[in-house]
Amino acid sequence: MKMMSLKEELSGNTYPGRGIVIGKSADGKYAVTAYFIMGRSVNSRNRVFVEDGEGIRTQAFDPAKLSDPSLVIYAPVRVLGNKTIVTNGDQTDTIYELMDKQQTFEQALRTREFEPDAPNYTPRISGIMHIEKGKYNYAMSILKSNNGNPAACNRYTFAYENPVAGEGHFIHTYMGDGNPLPSFEGEPTWVGIDGDIDSFTQMIWENLNEENKVSLFVRYINIETGEYETRIVNKNQ
Repeated sequence: MKMMSLKEELSGNTYPGRGIVIGKSADGKYAVTAYFIMGRSVNSRNRVFVEDGEGIRTQAFDPAKLSDPSLVIYAPVRVLGNKTIVTNGDQTDTIYELMDKQQTFEQALRTREFEPDAPNYTPRISGIMHIEKGKYNYAMSILKSNNGNPAACNRYTFAYENPVAGEGHFIHTYMGDGNPLPSFEGEPTWVGIDGDIDSFTQMIWENLNEENKVSLFVRYINIETGEYETRIVNKNQ
């Protein structure tokens, strides 16, 4: 596998949909994650990220324009002890609640499947970061229809132990724009992780399609101490 440029992956795709990046900073000190949302409809674009405890949630920018909250209002990021959960839907809560009952990331996601938004059947993408005693690992998951057939759900989990400094993985919901939207294919893309939290945030935001981008969350977690810094960028101000 060839390491790809995250900048080029973003700038070369007008509609990756929602995306999760997880990896380790180039200096090896930080566990890194980013989550972004994009939108084509008024309902999808009418959102902002707001802080919610140690995590974040989506919120309608203009409540009067919110037509259907079911798949657009959720908590993308929650923290359970030394675990940070990042997803593109309300499966964040499923993972949080079932892992709190000693089930695994994969077991929790067995209770869910892709989104019921025919004809796209948007994949549910999820990530979990585990930091303990100076050690760090992460996993990513995608639940998708069987090549557009909603009768079957294909489930994939990818686990990464002892991540290498300056490297990460990128998974997103769609291969690109289309009608219906084509689901992500293959394993998460191997990408480089460069810069501090501000330059990394700026790079992602600047390379998301201007018309379709909505919000971005970035977090750098100190692997030794567990302390973190967060950045949130919203197109709707």
